[in-house]
Amino acid sequence: MGEEFEDAFISYAHLDNIELIEGRKGWVANLYRALDVRLAMLIGADARVWWDPKLHGNDYFADTLIEKLERTRALVAVVSPSYVNSEWTRKELEAFCGAACRRGGLRIRDKARLFKVLKTPVPLEKHPPELQPLLGYEFFKKDPDSGKIRELDEVFGPDAQRDFWVKLDDLAHDIASTLQLLHEQPQLDPAQSSGEPASADAVFLATTTADLREDRESIRRELEQRGYRVFPNRPLGLAAGEIETRVREDLQRCRMSIHLVGGTYGFVPQGSRSSLIEMQYELAVERAASGGLSQLVWIPPGLDVQDDRQRNVLEAFRMDPRVHAGADLLETSLEDLRTEINAWLTGAPTRQPVTRDSTRASQAPVPQLYLVYDQRDAGAIAPWADYLCGHFEIFHPVFEGDEAEVRAHHEENLRTCQGVLIFYGAAGEVWLGRKLREIQKSAGYGRVGRKAVVGVCLIDPKTPEKEGFRSQDAIRLEQWSGFAPDGLQSFITRLTQDADPDGSDGDQIPA
Repeated sequence: MGEEFEDAFISYAHLDNIELIEGRKGWVANLYRALDVRLAMLIGADARVWWDPKLHGNDYFADTLIEKLERTRALVAVVSPSYVNSEWTRKELEAFCGAACRRGGLRIRDKARLFKVLKTPVPLEKHPPELQPLLGYEFFKKDPDSGKIRELDEVFGPDAQRDFWVKLDDLAHDIASTLQLLHEQPQLDPAQSSGEPASADAVFLATTTADLREDRESIRRELEQRGYRVFPNRPLGLAAGEIETRVREDLQRCRMSIHLVGGTYGFVPQGSRSSLIEMQYELAVERAASGGLSQLVWIPPGLDVQDDRQRNVLEAFRMDPRVHAGADLLETSLEDLRTEINAWLTGAPTRQPVTRDSTRASQAPVPQLYLVYDQRDAGAIAPWADYLCGHFEIFHPVFEGDEAEVRAHHEENLRTCQGVLIFYGAAGEVWLGRKLREIQKSAGYGRVGRKAVVGVCLIDPKTPEKEGFRSQDAIRLEQWSGFAPDGLQSFITRLTQDADPDGSDGDQIPA
């Protein structure tokens, strides 16, 4: 190339590098040293990271600094209240962006050359325009008890120091990826820098709310370390129209979308009535309808949701009838989510039977029937269970034990049983809708062959909602006065016929 280039420049405000404890290095000095060392490890050579440790707010903005920025591949902006109020940092940013645009653009393929380090929170509208679209790396934590912001600094204890290195590692990996592309095409034409199609191994990991940001980052790291390309890999913007365009483009490249949905209502883009979480989900459903995309929605168990808007969002996701067969909704641990992601991407089955052999469904000479009921009805359904047990292989839900095992048991029953009989008793209409939705999704659990025969058994207490229940997907069975075998015959006959491997009519079970 003829010119000697620097790898990265750290742009910061003087106040952010003042030592908190006399005799110790400032925060930016520690960032500089850590980034320089970690980046060198990743690229396998000395890293050329530079900064100006002597800068002052009233220094003359020298021509030599502009010349050096012309030969810098990436800029790391340490954003803080001091940074956004500094005329000096404003000039540095403008000089770098101008130089970058003259030498191939601010992006190379799908990688940005600007990196936003958030030392302390600053309202997005106060960020310089060049930095507003960037997602950024948060080097701070909010104390859940006091609400105070703590910078990731060793002076705040070992946990803060550990979190600093985790964030620093993310930053260094992303800079290293950008440098690699720049080394491959150092004189890239600006017209070529807009991006290229992603590989087949691409995953859309939807932007989420602050309460799940750390979980999302950990999943992103794991996916990228395993060679997957993770989207969005660029800022989505602030306006609804711009976001829709970019999300559609990213989803088109991907074969799977993952949505982490927490307990807080997310950012509402300009011109939209829905949160960014809802927008990404809706666009993924739209993309999935055309084929080639699987969806995985994860809701952490035990959420304390205070916002009515988010309660509605969560319930809508749980009950959405539009979700195609290649989809799933999990309300389980983060580790289970990781396992499920791996299974979906590799095609390896993860839903193993909890209480029986998974091949039993195809080998059993009699139909298997799964009884679904609320725990409050466990004692009341005994007469039906005893009657049906003499003719079918009966499976019951479990209510105690590890949450992941309880869910796995439920999904395995939906996957393998030829029939599902729901007892609509103490639970409400929302509960029933959720159970019917879970049955519809059984193909996503690995079910093959015919759909299960589904019945809804209406038992006391009698309510207007129950009396008005009708469904094209389930046989309605009235049992208001208690166990009445005659009222079960339509369901029994249908299940016996559908379970007959020869397709012939089965014998009706006598009342």
